[in-house]
Amino acid sequence: MTDEELETLLEDMESAYVERKESLSKDAGTVRQAICAFANDMGNHQKPGIIFIGEKDQGGGANLDITDQLLRNLAEMRSDGNILPFPVMRVEKRTLKGRTLAVVIVEPSHSPPVQYNGRTWIRVGPRRATATAEEERRLSEKRRAKDLPHDLEPLHQARMRDLDLDLFRRTYLPSAVTPEILAENHRSVEQQLASLRFVTTENSPIPTVVGMLTVGKSPADFIPGAYIQFLRIDGVELGDPIAHQREIHGPLSELLRQVEDVFKAHIRIVTDIRSAATEMRRPDYPLAALQQLVRNAVMHRDYYTTNAPVRVYWYQDRIEMQNPGGPFGQVTVDNFGTGLTDYRNSNIAAAMKNLGYVQRFGMGIPIIRKTLQENGNPPPVFDRQPNHISVTIRKCP
Repeated sequence: MTDEELETLLEDMESAYVERKESLSKDAGTVRQAICAFANDMGNHQKPGIIFIGEKDQGGGANLDITDQLLRNLAEMRSDGNILPFPVMRVEKRTLKGRTLAVVIVEPSHSPPVQYNGRTWIRVGPRRATATAEEERRLSEKRRAKDLPHDLEPLHQARMRDLDLDLFRRTYLPSAVTPEILAENHRSVEQQLASLRFVTTENSPIPTVVGMLTVGKSPADFIPGAYIQFLRIDGVELGDPIAHQREIHGPLSELLRQVEDVFKAHIRIVTDIRSAATEMRRPDYPLAALQQLVRNAVMHRDYYTTNAPVRVYWYQDRIEMQNPGGPFGQVTVDNFGTGLTDYRNSNIAAAMKNLGYVQRFGMGIPIIRKTLQENGNPPPVFDRQPNHISVTIRKCP
C-alpha cells in the first residue's frame, strides 16, 4: 500500500479496516486478536486490515521506538502457533504524517475461520468480538474450493463413519478449543468438525485430508502414504539382514505415540568410562532428537503427489530418516536449515500444535542439533533434494 493510502486510513477514526496500538509490550494479545479478526474478514470486504503500532487509539503518535526487534516480534506472530491457520501478513516500518510507525498489513484468509488460542475473532464495525456459532458457520462457507490447500481438500470416498468421533471429542476438541467456548455453545459434532476444518460444510459432510489424518480410524485407507515404515537392520547397509520391521498406522496422536514407543524400545544406554573414578551413562541416540525428526517429517511431507511413507532405517552405526517431500515455498534446497520456515501442510501443522507435538514453529532443526550435541552425537547430515529430504544421525561414539 502507498504512503498516501496508509495516511488516509491513519486519520480515519471510524474505519473498519484499522486498529491503533501504542506499543507491543502491553497490547500483544489484542494485536493478535486484531490479526485474527482482519484475516477472517467477516464483512467480506476483501480488503487488507491495517494495524498501526506506535499510534494512540484516538490518533496521534505515541513516540514509540520502532526497533528491528519490535518488527521481528510482530513478524513472528504469523507463525508462532498462537494464530491458526497461519495468516497472510507483512510487517513494515513506515513514516506517515511525520510519525514513524510499525505497520502490520493483514490479508483476508482463503481458509477461515482463523483462530487465536482457540477463539475465532471477527471485526464488527470498528470493534472486535468473538464469533458466534452462526458466524463461524458463515466463515467456514467462505472457503473457496479452488484455493484450498491440499490438506483441506475433501476425501470424497470417505464418510463421517470413517472418523473416530470419540477420539475427536475426548482428545482433540479440548486441546483445540478453550473450555469457555465449549461451555458457551452446544453445536453438533458435524458443526464442531467443520469449524476445525476436519469435514466440509456441505449437507452431507465429507472428511478432509487433515480431518482424516488427525481423527480418522484408518487414515492410510484413504491417504496411502499416511504411515511410518520402521526397519531395524542388523548391519550397516540396506541389504544386510533385517532384525525388526514394522508399519506404524493410525491418526496423528496414535501414530506419533507408537513410533516414539518403538524408538524407546531400540535406544540403548551406553557407558562412557572417562577414568577409574568417572562413569557416564547416556543413550546412543537422544529421544528428543528422534521425536523432532519424525514429527517434522509427518508435518512437512508431501501427501499429494506420492504414496511413499515416512521411512526410518535404524542401522548398527546410524539412523536414516526419509521424508517424501522436498523443500516448500520460501524454503529451498539451498537455504534449508538456515532458519527460514514455510508450510506445505499448514492445517496439519496447526493440528499437531493443538495436540501438543509442536511448542513453537521453526524450532525443530535447532532442537535436533542441540540435543545431539549435548548427548555427544555428531551433528545431523541433511540430504536435500527437490522431491525428498533425508537425514542421517550417527550413534554416540
